[in-house]
Amino acid sequence: AECVSGCVCPEGLFDDGQGGCVQEEDCPCSHNNQLYSSGEKITVDCNTCTCQKGDWSCTKHLCYGTCMIYGSGHYITFDGKFYDFDGSCEYVATQDFCGDKNSSGSFSIITENVPCGTTGVTCSKAIKIFLGVSSDTQFNKDYKEIQRDTGDDVQYWNRTVGLYLVIEASNGVMLIWDKKTTVFIKLTPDYKGKVCGLCGNFDDKSNNDFTTRNGLQETNALEFGNSWKQSSMCPDVTEEIKPCDVKPHRKSWAEKECSIIRSEVFKICHSKVDPTPFYEACVHDACSCDSGGDCECFCSAVAAYAQECTKAQACVFWRTPDIC
Repeated sequence: AECVSGCVCPEGLFDDGQGGCVQEEDCPCSHNNQLYSSGEKITVDCNTCTCQKGDWSCTKHLCYGTCMIYGSGHYITFDGKFYDFDGSCEYVATQDFCGDKNSSGSFSIITENVPCGTTGVTCSKAIKIFLGVSSDTQFNKDYKEIQRDTGDDVQYWNRTVGLYLVIEASNGVMLIWDKKTTVFIKLTPDYKGKVCGLCGNFDDKSNNDFTTRNGLQETNALEFGNSWKQSSMCPDVTEEIKPCDVKPHRKSWAEKECSIIRSEVFKICHSKVDPTPFYEACVHDACSCDSGGDCECFCSAVAAYAQECTKAQACVFWRTPDIC
């Protein structure tokens, strides 16, 4: 109809979002607020995506799911839900015995949480893996294997990789442990939607991860966590512990140390992995570890963020002679 003033691309060309005009096949793609030109590749989980005419075309490999338990009671489920739970007991981290009548289950991983520091927060002290119905392998400061009743055997291998002890089983379960307070549990995609416990149900939806032992959906992390304790003798957790309120004199030190997560050092990662929950978890841990090992707690918390950054293709070299 009438002329409208403004800038437009000549016919047949497209706005590239950066003030230029390009042919359709040269349209860029956007990922995590970054623009990529046509033909560029990025890795997302275990898949490679290629930019084609402004859209991503990705391979369709099924990727391992990862659950992380670290520091004083921080959990990131297989579906990426981040929450805190401080209970002092043994809890089911993940298992495939989930109430389905015909499922016999092939594994169970139990975390034993004990108080770390005097504020009441807890850390994972030992991990037990039950594979098939035959062996029970426990990892704490001293790695030991205990043979139980024999049944369907599941083979497994253990090896040390850098700082980590890696246990890999033939049924698609892998456990990676830093021999301190960080545990990664990895499962093959065959287990999608078939597991339960503190690590959630691995169905690619984070909003239903708080499913209790009797199959109810909870909104509260405490009710959810309490339902997965192994012994009814352990007390329920009734309130969320805020260690910086209990130890206010440690708060400013904790905030100052943990600010590295929000600093320029991790800048390339900020658009890929939200630093806020990791920063808050770091301050929580740095306030709570008050009976020795406070630097170790701080370092584990920063390492947890660095690990997620690496998974998102943002490698950060943050350790220095002065820091961890």
